[in-house]
Amino acid sequence: MSQAANIVVFDGATTPVAHTLVPISIEKENGKLKVLWREDIASLPTEAQVYAILNVEKTKAGTTVATFDVRVPVMESVSGVNASGYTAAPKVAYEDRNMWTHFAHPRSTKTSRRLARQLLTNISGNVSTTVAPSTAGVIAELIDSAIFPT
Repeated sequence: MSQAANIVVFDGATTPVAHTLVPISIEKENGKLKVLWREDIASLPTEAQVYAILNVEKTKAGTTVATFDVRVPVMESVSGVNASGYTAAPKVAYEDRNMWTHFAHPRSTKTSRRLARQLLTNISGNVSTTVAPSTAGVIAELIDSAIFPT
């Protein structure tokens, strides 16, 4: 098993910004695995930082179900003060969320899992040319090789 490591990912902004998600916790219970990564920005409340959750479990039929969930909290905008001169701290208004779920049959192969992952990756990125599949990183290890973070 691979060790949970930082995930560095660029956003889709006009001037791309790198977000570093650090491993926060790993929970194993009743055959289920849950790993949490989150940004660690000192100037932002913890609840307002981008985070990702990986869940892995095996069904009774032997199928491995792996879900990778990325969430982007959006803070409320606070303006003005109340009659006492107090301005409340902003809170998270909502979260934008994107989730990929992979179902690996016990008879699937590394090649077939990589093919399915790369097809979805290319569709989501609007890739219309030949590209070599990524073979490194938490998603590639999880889906292609069934290697889970520890």
